[in-house]
Order: sequence, then C-alpha cells, then structure tokens
Amino acid sequence: MNQNKQHWEKVFQTKTAEQVSWTETYPQTSVDCILRFGLKKSAPIIDVGGGDSLLVDALLELGFSNLSVLDISAKALERAKERLGPLANKVEWIESDVLDFNPTAKYSLWHDRASFHFLTQKKHIIKYGSIVNQSNAQHLVIGTFSTSGPEKCSGLSISQYDCNSLEHCFRDRHSQDECIEVNHQTPFDTSQAFVFSRFSKKLI
Repeated sequence: MNQNKQHWEKVFQTKTAEQVSWTETYPQTSVDCILRFGLKKSAPIIDVGGGDSLLVDALLELGFSNLSVLDISAKALERAKERLGPLANKVEWIESDVLDFNPTAKYSLWHDRASFHFLTQKKHIIKYGSIVNQSNAQHLVIGTFSTSGPEKCSGLSISQYDCNSLEHCFRDRHSQDECIEVNHQTPFDTSQAFVFSRFSKKLI
C-alpha cells in the first residue's frame, strides 16, 4: 500500500464525518455549479475524490442516473455505500488514486471538490490535467482552497488557488465559464475559504 493510500485509509478508518473539516451537511455549491450546465439527467458524471461525500446522494435525488465516484480510500467508498443502501447499486464505485486512473468511459462532467489541491508537484498537476483530457470531460467543476484558505489539510500540504491560477491549470482544453469564492463552514464551526470554477471544453 503506497503512503498516500495508507494515509487516507487511516483517516477514514479512525475519523467520523463529523471529525473531518471537509464534511458538508449538503453540497450546495457543487450542486449549483453542476445544475448551471443544464445537463441531461442521463449525462455521465464522475465525482473525483468523492469519498463519502453527500454529493452522490444529492445527484441521485435530483434524478441523475449515470454517476461514478472515485476515491483512493476503500473505506471511504464503503462508508458511502453503507449510507446509500440499495441506491449504491446505481453508482459505479472506483477505488483508485486519481493519478493512477485510466478512464475508459467518457464523462459529460468531471467534479472535484477538495481533492485536486492535494497535488503540490507540478508534474502531478500536469498529469491530472492529462487524465481529465483523457476522460473527454465536456465540463469541469473544480473546488480548491483559495489563496486565503488553509495551507494544510489532514496534516498534508496543499496548493492554494485563485481564479486565475485555477484557470491556468485547465486552459489548454477548457475555458473558464465562472469562478466564485465561497466560505465552507466546517463541522467544528470554523470557516475555510474555497474557490470554485466551472469550465467547458473548448471548441476546436
């Protein structure tokens, strides 16, 4: 087991959702960003680093029917499946480090909240972008810590972004449609500054 996977398995084995900062009672910003694209309910959507996030629950409730969740942690995915019960069968669960992900499906939308910012090496950021391109994602929703947000999360260093630097990471294939800054209220009643960007694939 590689060090990165070992770290996240330990987090999800030892901490409840109420004990980690990224937990949302409802993923409002992500849902709003996704709905603005006006996708068909059958559009294939992948939530990268989705773990035991409630986004998949929200999308199922909204009628989306072609959902995938990718996470490095088997325990995180197990927790999500247990929470969803029979509805878990409607979701494709992918246990993988995103940098090892070899997408064979083509996605209408690639969503990533608070996973991309854990990539701190330029080569890994570039590789992530190439995997996004390989997935042929028509639209992206990327949420990261902003330049006024935390410098670490779960004991790990992260990369902070503003609208311009986030746009720069994906501008080869995607145009930035919108970029907003939001404050996330953690379960500990503290605030974390995030930046969310929506992108659409450029017409070539």
